[in-house]
Amino acid sequence: MTRSIREVMKEYMSERRIRKSRLVTKDGRCNIEFGTVMHKHQFAYILDIWTTFVESRWRFVVLHFVASFTLSWFTFGLVWYWMARNNGDLTWQNATEEHVPCVQNVKGMTTAFLYSLETQTTIGYGNRYITDVCPGAVALIIIQCLIGAIINCFWCGVVMTKIALPKKRAKTITFSECAVICPKKGTLCLQIRVANLRKTLMIGSQIYGKLLRTTVTPDGETVIMDQVSIDFTVDSGKDNLFFVCPLSLYHLIDKTSPFFEMGVDTLHQQEFELVVFLDGTAESTSSTCQVRTSYVPQEIMWGYDFLPIISRSKEGKYRVDFSNFAKVVAVPTAHCSYCYHNEAGHHHHSRNGIDNQTFVAIDMDRPNGTKM
Repeated sequence: MTRSIREVMKEYMSERRIRKSRLVTKDGRCNIEFGTVMHKHQFAYILDIWTTFVESRWRFVVLHFVASFTLSWFTFGLVWYWMARNNGDLTWQNATEEHVPCVQNVKGMTTAFLYSLETQTTIGYGNRYITDVCPGAVALIIIQCLIGAIINCFWCGVVMTKIALPKKRAKTITFSECAVICPKKGTLCLQIRVANLRKTLMIGSQIYGKLLRTTVTPDGETVIMDQVSIDFTVDSGKDNLFFVCPLSLYHLIDKTSPFFEMGVDTLHQQEFELVVFLDGTAESTSSTCQVRTSYVPQEIMWGYDFLPIISRSKEGKYRVDFSNFAKVVAVPTAHCSYCYHNEAGHHHHSRNGIDNQTFVAIDMDRPNGTKM
């Protein structure tokens, strides 16, 4: 049965609201604005010109690349024109046949610009060349060659740095779209998946999380972005992950976990954002990179587990089935951590009830009597 337009629009507006309220988007970008920045702080972007260009978008880099070369050619063209004018080399100055110009065949602004371009790009067509009668022209050609080399080195560095940015390597590391909560390791666990799409390893990989939420201190102070550390582990531990295949990361929901007070009926009523970080060093480039993603309560599924994705063929090779990377299956799960550990707590079940999709009714015969 198809959904109505009203339901579709309601779902779209809900997703849009969640997307706007995120601090960290699913692809790792930070959704934050800086307002009322003082002018002296804005000037710091100019002082740190290298980082400013490296972090700029490609369209602005190409624009400044073209503008810097064109402006330098035109500026030195003006200087060559001024030098030719002072020496009487221009056409309208009617030089005698015995006159030796500073630069041969520079007789106007256009030819001065062309000579500037040929000099800085080391083309040298042969029609325009410098003579030895103007010492200032010799100094000028040295200065232009040095400045041209500096501009070339700067832009080559910017382009190569942008191409080799670590965040490009982070594009090949992906997290599962949702997180799940199910029994693992003798307790309830929040579980996510992460995969490295390249065969080259991430050396020294470490993963951790931050729970961002608004809290009120006992003194009545409201903390808008209170950060709580969330520890993640794998079967081999939490330090120096062997990131050769997709990993399942676990957060144990014990009494020290902020998820301990939550239940299946209150999880989606919470307002928080779980930001997950993975730090590592790329094996091929030795550059460190950080991969980020986030999960809001609507993206955490209680009572589900991920499907297995690693298998072994008859030839003894390990195989990763990425079609099951984000697929989940319902599993029997306690209503809350208090229920799982059979502890008394202040967590109350919802009066409206929660449907347990994994519940199976079993018919049992009542015994005729009871042995004493």
